[in-house]
Amino acid sequence: MTALEVVRAAAGLDEYLADVEVELGRSVGRYPGLVREVGAGALAAGGKRLRPALAFLSSSPAAEPPVAAGVAVELVHMATLVHDDLIDGAVVRRGRAAAWSEHGEDAARASGDYLFARAFAVLAETGDASLVAVLADASLALARGEAMQRRQRHDPDTSIEDYLERCALKTGKLFEAACVLGGGSGAYGRRLGIAFQIADDVLDCTGETIETGKVPGTDLRDGTPTLPLLLASQADPVVRDALAGGPNEGVLVRVAASGALDRSRELALHYASEARSCLDGAPRRNELEALTRAVVERRS
Repeated sequence: MTALEVVRAAAGLDEYLADVEVELGRSVGRYPGLVREVGAGALAAGGKRLRPALAFLSSSPAAEPPVAAGVAVELVHMATLVHDDLIDGAVVRRGRAAAWSEHGEDAARASGDYLFARAFAVLAETGDASLVAVLADASLALARGEAMQRRQRHDPDTSIEDYLERCALKTGKLFEAACVLGGGSGAYGRRLGIAFQIADDVLDCTGETIETGKVPGTDLRDGTPTLPLLLASQADPVVRDALAGGPNEGVLVRVAASGALDRSRELALHYASEARSCLDGAPRRNELEALTRAVVERRS
C-alpha cells in the first residue's frame, strides 16, 4: 500500500469525514443571505479535508470522534482561502471562480468573516472554552503569517529562517490546532504543516498539478518568496530578478535546473521526519507516520 492508501484505510475515517461534510453544510447554511451563498460555493469547491482528518487521526479510537473540531478547523481553512484569493487577486480556486471574482470584493470579505465566525460558533457549542482558545491562537497566527507574507513580497533577500517562520504561522499552526483539538500532539502537527507547505511550494514550481488550488507558477508571478524560489535566487540572478518583480517567462525552468526543487524536498523530508519523532504513544501512529510521507510525496 502507498502512504496515502494507509491513511485512507484508517478505520472509521471515511465515516467521520462524511459526518464532517454534513455538519459543514449545516454550519455554512445556518443563516440566509449572500454570505451563505458564497460560503456554499467555497464548500462545494471541495478539498482534501486534511485538517479534519488530522483531528480524527489524533483522537483516541475509544473516544467520540471529534466532529466539531474537524468542522471548525476546516471552516477556518476555507475562510483563509476566501480572504487569500481576495488579497492576492487570484481569480481561480480549484478550477472555480474565486469568491471575490464572482461575487465582488465586499461579499468575499464578509463571507470569509462569516466562515471564521461559524468556526468559533461550532466550538463554542461544545461548551469547552479551551477548544475555542486553541483555535483563536491558530487564527491569530494565520493573520500574523499573512502580514509577514505581505512584507516579504518581491524580496529575494528573505531569509530561509523567515520563510520557515511564515510556514509555521500560515500552515503549521492550523495543523497543530487540528491535532490538539483531536487530543494529539501539536508538535507533530506543526512540523507536518511546515513539510506540507514546502511540498506545496515545490508543486507550484513544477507545473505538475492543477489540484493544489492555484495555477502553477502563482508564487513567482505574485512575488511570494518560497523556499525553491529563494534557493534558486541564490544561484541564478535571472531568478532573483524575476522574484523581485522582473520578467518571469521561462524562469521556472531555471529554478528546476538550479537544484532548488530537490533541496527543498530534502528539507520537507526533514520536517516530516521530525513530525514522526513526536508520535510516541499515539494510538494511530501508523496512519500518522504514513501521512508524513504522503504530504511530501504528493503530486497534487
